[in-house]
Amino acid sequence: MDIWHHLGLGFNVAFDLNNVVLCFVGCVFGTLVGVLPGLGPTASISLLLPATFKMTPVGGIIMLAGILYGAQYGGSTTSILVNIPGEATSVVTTFDGYQMAKQGRAGPALGIAAFGSFIAGTLGIVGLTLVAPPLVRFALRFGPPEYFSLMLLGMLMLIYLSRGSIIKALMMGSFGFLLSTIGQEIFTGTLRYTMGIFELYDGVGIVPVIMGLFGISEVLVNLESELVRPDVIKEKINALFPTLQDWAASAWPIARGTVLGFFLGVLPGGGALLATFASYAIEKKFSKYPEKFGKGVIEGVAGPESANNAAAQASFIPMLTLGIPPTATLAVMMGALMIHNIIPGPLLMQKHPDLFWGVVCSMYIGNVMLLILNLLLLGVWVRVLKVPYSILFPLILLVCLIGAYSANGSMVDMIVMILFGIIGYLLKKFKYETAPVVLAMILGGMMEPALRRSLMMSNGRFSIFFTRPISLSLMIAVVILLVSPVVLRRIGKSQGLAAEKG
Repeated sequence: MDIWHHLGLGFNVAFDLNNVVLCFVGCVFGTLVGVLPGLGPTASISLLLPATFKMTPVGGIIMLAGILYGAQYGGSTTSILVNIPGEATSVVTTFDGYQMAKQGRAGPALGIAAFGSFIAGTLGIVGLTLVAPPLVRFALRFGPPEYFSLMLLGMLMLIYLSRGSIIKALMMGSFGFLLSTIGQEIFTGTLRYTMGIFELYDGVGIVPVIMGLFGISEVLVNLESELVRPDVIKEKINALFPTLQDWAASAWPIARGTVLGFFLGVLPGGGALLATFASYAIEKKFSKYPEKFGKGVIEGVAGPESANNAAAQASFIPMLTLGIPPTATLAVMMGALMIHNIIPGPLLMQKHPDLFWGVVCSMYIGNVMLLILNLLLLGVWVRVLKVPYSILFPLILLVCLIGAYSANGSMVDMIVMILFGIIGYLLKKFKYETAPVVLAMILGGMMEPALRRSLMMSNGRFSIFFTRPISLSLMIAVVILLVSPVVLRRIGKSQGLAAEKG
């Protein structure tokens, strides 16, 4: 009964005219972001963060969420038509989608990508609706020790599942924690690392840091790569609606991709990307003609596209219910909520039910909008692909500068953004991931108070983290994550030595 009451509240908020418009704007911009190679949802949400300052928290998050899941739709268009993934999660779609386009079947490929995304995205939201309330009830049993252990586990999982070196990811996490300590200490009022700059008394602003690390650095990296305008498939695109034969071949891939994407999407460290590759591998395994994969089979489009959209919806679960963002994009959205003085976590559903359920229900509306946008405005997205980067990137830089200054009207914020833009560029050049920096910076500001309160509760004894059952379980998982790389490396070395002797 409660679930229908919550959904009623959510749809009442989501169908507010302002929120519908913001949802539409987010979906359009998200699709555009997905279509344009080189500009991901993280950078785009970072750029639009200042625009939400004058909005209601509900409306702002609805728009940003639309960008996130809208980019999953748009990425398939570029992958299929020009063989360049508009999004990292659309890489797998290029394998068979572009081959279908070369065979004159771009229409069915785009159609099944849109319908599969819609089905998986909608079912993913249903899963979010059903899973979130019981997860929140469990999380309400958490005290400061459990919060600290959970946030530590979330941070380590993101580092552990990073695509690059774990050592580099640990370094970036430590850098993020260091940034979170800048400013006035909340318990004693002591100033830390402010260098006498008044604007740093409240800490380094999350907005300029995010815009620099993801927005400015992305522009610099793309300009250096000397991107050229890709060649779009010349054949006329028609018959967007898949045939019955296409549907018969795609039904099970869509179903498997949805389930796989939903469960992997909850994992920290880019579950959507992992889900697309896993889905493709599973479909190839189940197929009666695996040798045709990579040559233009529709199952190779339907499964991965469904997986990445289900994962995009599922990724909201840990962020909204536990306050643990599983990806850099969700970390940015978490930062947007905190700018509005709203702390994601177990109490979000109680203190701000209109925001929680309004955002969830707006996703149902957004998925319908995205299906229509991707089917009816295909010609528009093809023309967008022809916009010169020499026009696009200066506009992005201008938006960054205006956004950084408009946050607090401070030149210091602009300098911080430019500085972190250069830092982000260098980190990407030397293969360091920026996601742990942002996540640690956000979580660090929450972990320190939780740690201090826990030690106050135990009179300074760290044993409190190991005497409470939930906290102990989380700490065991933390130890496993820390120790397992070393153990696995030693096992690998011992096996190598044994093989050499043998």
